[in-house]
Amino acid sequence: MKAKTAVLILAVLLAVPVFAQAPPSYAPEQLDPLVARIALYPDPLLAQVLAAATFPDQIPDAAGWADQHHQLTGQALADAIQADQLPWDPSVQALLPFPSVLDTMASDMGWTTDLGNAFLAQQQDVMDAVQRERQKARDFGYLRSNGQVVVSSGPYITIMPVNPAFIVVPYYDPGIVFLRPRPGFVVGGAIRFGFGVTIGGFFRPWGWGVGRFDWRAHTVIINNAPWRRTWVNRREYVHPYPGVRRYTPAQRVPERHEVHERSERERAAPREGRKAEEEHHGDHGDRDRR
Repeated sequence: MKAKTAVLILAVLLAVPVFAQAPPSYAPEQLDPLVARIALYPDPLLAQVLAAATFPDQIPDAAGWADQHHQLTGQALADAIQADQLPWDPSVQALLPFPSVLDTMASDMGWTTDLGNAFLAQQQDVMDAVQRERQKARDFGYLRSNGQVVVSSGPYITIMPVNPAFIVVPYYDPGIVFLRPRPGFVVGGAIRFGFGVTIGGFFRPWGWGVGRFDWRAHTVIINNAPWRRTWVNRREYVHPYPGVRRYTPAQRVPERHEVHERSERERAAPREGRKAEEEHHGDHGDRDRR
């Protein structure tokens, strides 16, 4: 009888779907370093990164595609994304114009997975952690408005691009900008805003231009709609992207474009906060990465 009972209990446990597992729980002291490397991203880019992180299994393939197609920009890139019938969620596709950002996410999948899980389970807490890190960077004199971004004075700190169509990717060391500077340290160059991507109307279907935070309400707006994907509904929730058709892996078509992986020099540029020099020339659309 005991053996039958044990078998029954085991069967029930095995039948419990994976998505029924308890959500993870992160304390503030865990969330602060988790968001540190992206906390100073402009709000529209930060919103896209958080949404994409909830699909960590799709990030490595998307990073590879972005790297191989980095020479495409503007309308040519938007057309290629649509033509290749890519099977990733639109929130992941939205980062394809930013191969350096996807590379950062793909190079540390443990961090990306934790970030996505935290955002699914504790969206409000993640937003609070971002604000705490921004407050430190501003109080210590590192985070200031400049020619690329406008930093608000609070009570909630927003970071918005000066030109909404040009999204900069700041480069900084979290081990510096969130700590009080030592005497004599020049804080002016601790955050570099020398790399960015032009995001025109061609990327509107993926939510660019209508992504933001309602910090007071603790709501993330992606593609002009509140992001409602949570730990509980993560298997079923489909965020609205009317302009993007969703394809399955089986529907992906053979590669139609000439591909060029970035050179080490090209990869280093955004990591160092400087303009990326395109090394693959040809008719690939406007050269809008700076």
